[in-house]
Amino acid sequence: MLIGHQIAYRNVASKYYHCKSEDLQLAFEDFTAILERNMYHPTGDMFFALISDPTEDEMIVEIFLPIQESVFQAVNGEQIYFQSYYTIKPMVMTRITENFNQLAQDKYWELFSFLHQHDYKQRTPIFVEYKQTKNNHPYIEMGIGIYPEL
Repeated sequence: MLIGHQIAYRNVASKYYHCKSEDLQLAFEDFTAILERNMYHPTGDMFFALISDPTEDEMIVEIFLPIQESVFQAVNGEQIYFQSYYTIKPMVMTRITENFNQLAQDKYWELFSFLHQHDYKQRTPIFVEYKQTKNNHPYIEMGIGIYPEL
């Protein structure tokens, strides 16, 4: 676990989705397509917040996608939010470098166990960021915002 991690992006559009875990990729594709149809240019740095318990039949997620544009006009018929700056810090973070589907649930519970063992207070839902190394190897960072120590 890494303590002191942060998420920080500029010009972030976001949208809530209710979906099954196996349909999460479809939600990503839908959100990207909506933005592109409306002439926004995603940067590719997609991440999401897992709002609901992952063991439930249907998940509630907020998908975030930074865009190149610094001005955002409402998209007709869609409830999309926009923030010029999006920052979550401090966070506790863990990485998954392989077997993403198998390890994601374990890492989810590992984060909560770590918070409990170290008396950290949860401030945000779990955030999941999809990333790549310089050699194009994918990995996932899962993090949770905590209240700063006083």
